[in-house]
Formats: sequence, structure tokens, C-alpha cells
Amino acid sequence: MSAAPPGRDRWRAVRPLAHRDFRILFGAVVLSISAAGMWAVVMVYAVIRIDDDPVQLSLVAAANAIGLLACAIPGGIAADRLPRRVILRAVETANVLAVGSVVVVGQFGTLTIVHLTIVSFVLGAGAGFFFPSYSAILPRILPAEHLLPANGLEGAVRPALQQAAGPAMAGLLLAALIPSQAAVAVLLAHAAALVLLLFLRPEPAPAPADASDGAVSGRSIRHDLVEAVLFTIRTPWLLWTLLFATIWVLVTMGPEEVLLPFVTRERFGDDPRLFGFLLACFGAGGVVGSVVVSSLRMPRRYLTTMTLVWGLSTLPFVIIGLTHEYWLMAVSGFACGFGFSYGNVIWGTLLQRRVSRHMLGRISSLDFFVSLALMPISMALAGPLSTVVAIPVIFIVAGLVPFVLSLIVLWIARMPQDEIAHPLDDDEEGSP
Repeated sequence: MSAAPPGRDRWRAVRPLAHRDFRILFGAVVLSISAAGMWAVVMVYAVIRIDDDPVQLSLVAAANAIGLLACAIPGGIAADRLPRRVILRAVETANVLAVGSVVVVGQFGTLTIVHLTIVSFVLGAGAGFFFPSYSAILPRILPAEHLLPANGLEGAVRPALQQAAGPAMAGLLLAALIPSQAAVAVLLAHAAALVLLLFLRPEPAPAPADASDGAVSGRSIRHDLVEAVLFTIRTPWLLWTLLFATIWVLVTMGPEEVLLPFVTRERFGDDPRLFGFLLACFGAGGVVGSVVVSSLRMPRRYLTTMTLVWGLSTLPFVIIGLTHEYWLMAVSGFACGFGFSYGNVIWGTLLQRRVSRHMLGRISSLDFFVSLALMPISMALAGPLSTVVAIPVIFIVAGLVPFVLSLIVLWIARMPQDEIAHPLDDDEEGSP
């Protein structure tokens, strides 16, 4: 792992794996993401098996989003006050119990929409605690120059497993098994992740320069929350990016998560593998996007690059809404996944480099909360909206609105000027 000239290190993307604790954490994340990818497809067909109705699927999907949203802020406060590894273990324990209940009830009783809704809520709530702790633990166990490739590794495996391998595996299992039986694979993945997390060591003590890191004595929860909110409001690039993400989620998440399974079935057939492999195309694009950005240095125009790539990544939704060619829909999914993950890797690294460690968990949770605030509404409205508005129109709006909004946000937040005033490269931390 010898040093190489900046920007020309061929092993840059995998340098973080030299650290033992990151290897353990990364392994647990791989297993947990795989489980989430399989569950996304198992849940869809479990609902369809009970009641073949988009409205019921909207209900179950919205419960996941509500759980995530309800626990995002508490999860961030907990991540700045409690040992991050304890929170991660607790989340995986809850995941094991929730998915295990689906397996048991499916084998010995009858699954209901209510049961699936509760499980979906629990899994969403777990994600609300998991992500702030994961984001906050990385700069505590890795040097600054390894944060971009670490986020790139996570950004690559997330679509590869959550949108590609996981759904594809679930599709194959569902071709031979009922959903509750296929859920056994989800259960085993969460259980293995929990076992790995038991080997994660306590974080190193903060350096003197980070004396405030983890110091909660005398601080109220209200103080913690107000501090994070004020920082967000006073930081234009952060505030306007979160507002952009909120609208993006509102117009795209419902069509992708709720309507896409029905579009796929209507146009190409009832085989679960068709939907699973379509999600795999989204995931494959995400893998490539994450690998590409993490193999390079942080872009000098990092805010402009991130925002424009995000805006462009939704334009293929227009094609998805109109085409009846499976290969063209697959290519469009690949393009969406590429842009989404490319921007997300930059965003995750930006938070870790320009936000103080002592409130990184809270800022990460605010990112979750604000950007996903309208996700339940998007999920809940997608099904009913499709009964009164043509599905192609819904996808066209989902493709165009974020692109136009990205241009507006760049101008309002003065992002080009901000990124020049606060450069981030692999050798310096930058400043808020």
C-alpha cells in the first residue's frame, strides 16, 4: 500500500480494505444490503400473492418509508451520543426478528397485509438508525484520503446487491418457492451480518483536535438538534441540495418502487425474473457509476458535478414510461443507476469532509429526514394516482422535473463559487 502520485493510484478504490475494522464493517454492510435487495422483490410478490392491487403495495412500501423517516432524526442523535457499533448491532438484531416472523408465519399460518406492513415499518426504522451510524463511524476508523474510495465501495455494492444480485436471486427463488420460503435467504443474510458486527472493535479515542467528538455531557437533545438544523440552514450547498433531493424523491420514488413492477408485468409478462433483472440493470449502472467516481480524485467542481449528474440521471425515466422494448427499458435503468450512484458517492464524502465529526451523525440523519420527507407521500400516492393519470405521463414528469430543478439549485445556492472557495482534494480536509 505504498504511496503513489495523486490521481494515478490504480489501487485507490480498494485502499480502505487495508483497515481491519472497515473490512468487518464492509462485510456486514454487504450482507445487509443483499438482504434488503432480496426483500424488495420478496415483499412485492408477497403482497401480490395476498392481494393483487397496487394500492396494497403502496401501503406496504409507504410503511417502510414512514419507518425510515420517523427514525432518521433519533438515529442521528443516537449516532452522536452512543457507540456506533452498538447501534449497528441492535439494528441487525431487529431485522433478524422482523424477517424471521415472516418466515415463521408463512410456514405455519397465513401472512396478511397488516403483518407485512409492520415488518416493512421495522426494516425502514432500522435503516433510519443504521445509515447515520455507518456514515459517522467511517471518518473515525479511516483517514480522510480513504473516505471517497470507502464511499465508492459502499456505493458500488449497494446497487450491485440491493438492485442487481439481491433482486435477481429473489426472482430465481420466487420462481420455485412461495414468498415466505424465499424470505429464509433474507433472514440468513441479516443473521450473518449481525455475527460479523460482533467482531467490530471500539472506535479509537478522538484526537485532541476533536475533543468535542462524542462529548455529550451537559448537552441536551434539543441543543443537539438545534445545532444541526442551524448549521444546515446557514450552509447553502447543504440546504439547497437537501431541498432538491426532497422534490426528486417525491416525483421519482413512487413510480420506481410502486408502479414499475406493474409496468413490467403489463408490457413484458408475469415472470418475476423480468422485474428482478430489470432492477439488476439499475444496480449494474450504480456499480459502474460508483467504481468510476471512486477510482478518481474528488472533482474540483464537486458540487456542480454532483448536482448535474443527479439531474441528468432522471431523464431516462421518460423512456421507461414510454417504451415497450425491454432492452431499452433496461438500458434506461442502467443510466439512472449510473448517475444516481455517481452523485451519491460524492455527496457522502462531502458530508464526511465538510461537516464536523461531533455532529456528523445528526447532519446525516437530517439528510435522510429532509431528503426523504416526502417518500411516504410518493409511495402512498403512486398507486391511486395511476388510476386517474396515465402511467407514461407519471414517468415523464418524474424524468423532467428533477433535471430542471438541478439547474435552478446550482444558481440559487451559488455552488460554483462555493466549491472554488472550499476546495477538496485527497490531501486536505477542506472546511465548511
